[in-house]
Amino acid sequence: MTVAGSSMPTGECEVSVVMPCLNEADTIETCVAKAAHALRSAGIAGEVIVADNGSTDGSDRCAERAGARVVRVAARGYGSALMGGIESARGRYVIMGDGDDSYDFGETPKFVEKLRAGFALVQGCRLPSGGGTVLPNAMPRLHRYFGNPFLTMIARWWFHTPVHDVYCGMRGFHVDAYRRLRLRCTGMEFATEMILKASLLGESMTEVPITLHPDGRKAHPPHLRTFRDGWRTLRLFLLFSPRWLFLVPGLVLIVIGLLGYVIALPGITINGVSFDVHTLLYSSVAIIAGQQAISFALFTKSFAVGEGLLPLDPRTEHFFRIATLERGVALGVLLGIAGFALLADVALAWQRSGWGPLDYAHTMRYAVPGATLTMLGVHTVFASFFVSILGLRRR
Repeated sequence: MTVAGSSMPTGECEVSVVMPCLNEADTIETCVAKAAHALRSAGIAGEVIVADNGSTDGSDRCAERAGARVVRVAARGYGSALMGGIESARGRYVIMGDGDDSYDFGETPKFVEKLRAGFALVQGCRLPSGGGTVLPNAMPRLHRYFGNPFLTMIARWWFHTPVHDVYCGMRGFHVDAYRRLRLRCTGMEFATEMILKASLLGESMTEVPITLHPDGRKAHPPHLRTFRDGWRTLRLFLLFSPRWLFLVPGLVLIVIGLLGYVIALPGITINGVSFDVHTLLYSSVAIIAGQQAISFALFTKSFAVGEGLLPLDPRTEHFFRIATLERGVALGVLLGIAGFALLADVALAWQRSGWGPLDYAHTMRYAVPGATLTMLGVHTVFASFFVSILGLRRR
């Protein structure tokens, strides 16, 4: 469906409105009509595309009857449907939104105005915190007051995302920016991945307040599943943030382990509680686990940068310039030598005892740190080589 606009040369398409569709016969005609009317009233040259994802209720025919161009996408999934629709879009701007009549496509011109002003991505905001409006019965209370605000808070904290409603599915973006994002998710995470990667890549982003209406479908309930999709969103956040998934927990474990060593090595007693070699052992476990977690952060970041999943930010680039293979191997060898020296001292003590029983309260103060340093050293050497291998493609 092409809507002529006086501001555009004949035949040129400025805006493509893309709606994913899976059995939306109750509402898809209404959504197409609202989008077409909005484009026409605002004088915007555009088209309405319905990306049908295998509907069996005649949604595709309803959309065609309303005048939309239907693109049939065989690969199942919300993200797959949108990818198929966006790839077929002729406009340089895309406005996407669900076909359940919960979003008012009459608000399309607000998005276009921001896109024309130069923003790469314009996010809709349904929540009052961003100026939006949620009509009665339009959003479950759990989503409105906990799930959405909580996940949005994480997105703003971890990724510095400048939006107040990370879950809003109505948004506009420049097609060139979309291509730069190289989105991978084919399910419900597609929309969230777009926001996260746009933030990570430094794309210009803003939001506009919109009104959320009750879902207009009668034939079937919403596709969204509260706990399943909430977990999938949180999982996506973690996968896109090696810092919070691996680095921060790893640093916390190492700090806990070092504090244990400070208390246990001299055998300090606090409020009648004695800290001895058993505390050393537990502290060593924390330090080794922490080092492994930090290594995973480096592995993940290096792989993600090489594959184009994450950008190479200045701090990471500076770290990789300093933490060369040679320096990593040298550090690992030094740790290994220190550990071996402590273990050798225990062996000598055993020899001096005539290979008999040892004073474990004494020797374990050398054996546990020695074994820990040896393992840390070996791991550091191997990890240095592995990170360098992952970084070959980046260089």
